Amino acid sequence: MPSPQQARAQASAITSGKSVPRTQAAPASQLRALFDGPQLSPGQRRIAQYLIENLAEAAFLSVTELADRVGVSQPSVTRFAGAVGFSGYPALRERLQSLALAGLAGGPGPVEEDRGNELQAAVDAEIENLENLRRDLADPERVISVGRALSRSAPLTVLGLRISVSLAEYFAYAARRIHPDVRLVTHGGSVAYDALLQSREAGGTWVLAFSMPRHAQETLTAVRVARGAGLKVALVTDLALGPVADEADVTFATGTGSRLVFDSYAAPGIVCAALLQAMTDADPERTQARLEEYEQVADQHQFFLKD
Repeated sequence: MPSPQQARAQASAITSGKSVPRTQAAPASQLRALFDGPQLSPGQRRIAQYLIENLAEAAFLSVTELADRVGVSQPSVTRFAGAVGFSGYPALRERLQSLALAGLAGGPGPVEEDRGNELQAAVDAEIENLENLRRDLADPERVISVGRALSRSAPLTVLGLRISVSLAEYFAYAARRIHPDVRLVTHGGSVAYDALLQSREAGGTWVLAFSMPRHAQETLTAVRVARGAGLKVALVTDLALGPVADEADVTFATGTGSRLVFDSYAAPGIVCAALLQAMTDADPERTQARLEEYEQVADQHQFFLKD
């Protein structure tokens, strides 16, 4: 029987294409397509979000006025223009004005309808990430192989720093139900170095690391320390290429939702669940024994509410 997380992923895939059409030519849709490609910082995403939601007015603002409206500095607006492919803010404003005038010529209906579905568009983007991941998992052998290796590593270290902490904590929490020694590392620097070196000295062979944008320098350093200590690294990230991925032994790259100010992690969450399933399947007897023991303790101490 599929887990609740797997069922939700299947439901998302089934409903693909029923939300805001990806091919619509409304001005706000064109802006989303323009802003969706680059890796933008949270502050830059605030600018993008403001432009999408206030195109008719924002297209005619000066750089100073736009900075004041969004609550960022003027250099931030200039850097944003460069990040999305323009030579400067004047070039970006010219593009915004052409889209705004096209929207006015076409009437207010499509623009208003598109603006009202910004959250649906974010969900649409995550559905596309899930569909891409589904295609990637057509051959599950790599997940199975890494899950088996993680299951055998004792201790198993799970590393996630800064924004990646939430995924690492989720994985570690679940993995402790089926693995006897899971060590979670959520602080960088010397704290991470100590934990990684101790894990290797205790017999550990693998680290599962998470690196979500914006990618932290301390994650790269910790992965290098792990490799230098003799640990192998499996990496869950959004980019198949890059400094952190280059250091990993195995990389699972899948898209993150980047349409809102802060990323969402539907597809990386499924990768976590898939690796956990592979660990479960790698040693079914140990899994069953540990889950039964945990349920007895949970019942004894009333960890959970009765549904």
